[in-house]
Amino acid sequence: MLKQPDPNIAHPIPSAESMTFIKPTIKNPNIIVGDFTYFAGGDFESHVTHHYDFIGDKLIIGKFCQIAAGVEFVMNGANHQMNAATTYPFNIFGTWEQPAQAQSDLPLKGDTVIGNDVWIGQNATILPGVHVGDGAIIGANAVVGSDVEPYTIVVGNPAKPLRKRFDEELTGLLLKFKWWDKPIDEINKLLPILTCSDLEKIKAELKARLV
Repeated sequence: MLKQPDPNIAHPIPSAESMTFIKPTIKNPNIIVGDFTYFAGGDFESHVTHHYDFIGDKLIIGKFCQIAAGVEFVMNGANHQMNAATTYPFNIFGTWEQPAQAQSDLPLKGDTVIGNDVWIGQNATILPGVHVGDGAIIGANAVVGSDVEPYTIVVGNPAKPLRKRFDEELTGLLLKFKWWDKPIDEINKLLPILTCSDLEKIKAELKARLV
């Protein structure tokens, strides 16, 4: 008999130590990650850069996301003042007679939010303040500097939409159904639907369950 899925086990595959459920490894309270989201690269927090307490921005990632090795989340602390003659951050070195810039003078973008069931390909970079919708796919090596719509594939630098994964009807059904919020036992029963490649059958099944 299979063991019950447990999102609080850091290494769900004993023979693959680099495959990590992120949630149980997080120490920073400004990083919030949902159940069963995994990272294929070891220490996840080391891939969240320029994340400083005095700025207070959050990285929020949903459930069941798949984050490949080498993915980087660049937070707002990487931004420099751009509305002055120089972008150089004299104040951070403590040896120049320059106080810290006001946050209103910095190009802060707010929280970075990744939806549920998002696949982020190897070595992609997510820039500050980006919102990625549920079910999106980020191509390998992409640099994402603007929001990504749900169930959209984006690729390149800067990342641009390649195509929608599904038509509007199926996308709407999935966003309404929110399978990732179901109890584990129900998700187990839904697996034949969630992994089916017959999109019309999926539509019919979801419609029946949303009545």
